[in-house]
Amino acid sequence: MLRLKELREDHDLRQSDVSKATGIDQKTISNYETGKTRPDSEALILLADYFNVSIDYLVGRKSLNCNNSADVKNELKKCIAHLNNIKELL
Repeated sequence: MLRLKELREDHDLRQSDVSKATGIDQKTISNYETGKTRPDSEALILLADYFNVSIDYLVGRKSLNCNNSADVKNELKKCIAHLNNIKELL
């Protein structure tokens, strides 16, 4: 679950912060991040809800976190801005 570590770091959180917020033991979170153990469905729900992402995104089945039309619009705006930056470099 490499995405768990990415999400935690993107939010400037420590494992202990996520532990307190979700009720999942800090060592267990560490084990998820290193791949030593896999989260059960209850833990996946807690973590996805905490980070406001889909379970598919959390486990790496989706590369974008788009839960609704506003998320899709934001991702499209980012893509357009990126393409415009590339266009300026050419």
